[in-house]
Amino acid sequence: MLTATLAAAAAENRAALVGYLPAGFPTVDGGIQACVALLEGGCDIVEVGLPHSDPVLDGPVIQTADDIALRGGVRIAGVLRTVREAHAATGAPVLCMTYWNPVDRYGPERFAAELAAAGGAGCILPDLPVEESEGWRKAAEQHGLATVFVVAPSSGDERLAKITRAGSGFVYAASLMGVTGTRASVGEQAAELVRRTKATTPLPVCVGLGVSTPAQAAEVAAFADGVIVGSAFVKRLLDAGDDLAAGLADVRALAGELAAGVRTRG
Repeated sequence: MLTATLAAAAAENRAALVGYLPAGFPTVDGGIQACVALLEGGCDIVEVGLPHSDPVLDGPVIQTADDIALRGGVRIAGVLRTVREAHAATGAPVLCMTYWNPVDRYGPERFAAELAAAGGAGCILPDLPVEESEGWRKAAEQHGLATVFVVAPSSGDERLAKITRAGSGFVYAASLMGVTGTRASVGEQAAELVRRTKATTPLPVCVGLGVSTPAQAAEVAAFADGVIVGSAFVKRLLDAGDDLAAGLADVRALAGELAAGVRTRG
């Protein structure tokens, strides 16, 4: 389904829009509703984050949301429930984005089996070295899950080729060095990174980190197969405070605006 969704966007001569929200934020039920709102608003794919107490890639906005989720008691069961219900409500591909330690402690085979049973399309593992990924990749392949790796502007061409050979589904290209968050500019390095990555693989390349406006989405859509937006959605929910209905309306509206942006293609 993930591959078909990305191919369908390409057939429409546009980039796919990929949204991200952490599970359990603002609550498990609220997070499920927010994921559904993203998909109904215009996202093609959603990434459900597994909140982590020591994130290395996430900026302050997502860290704040993760803290709220963890203090609310979210566990892997809540993450899997979010995947299951978001997929069941929309039929869209839903991935889990997680650091490796929780999966390793839970058991890679068990996690892969339960993610697949929940209807998950795959897993994004930003801190799992390719050299140590064979066990996970075998479990994921057995259960029909994509394994999405992250590449960065600092990745040399040889390293890019090694990463993209091991991955499946798509390649997550970090648009710049640093952590997630909204920025005034997406970064000139992104287009060059996509070009170099595409030279190593037929997989779609989706760009994330820093995209927050329709104009930025259009800019990235001009050279990438997918545009990934996370912090901007999380910020809308944070800004809404205890008014979940307002937050859901805001993220739905932003999804629609960004969906229009990826159809502009710069």
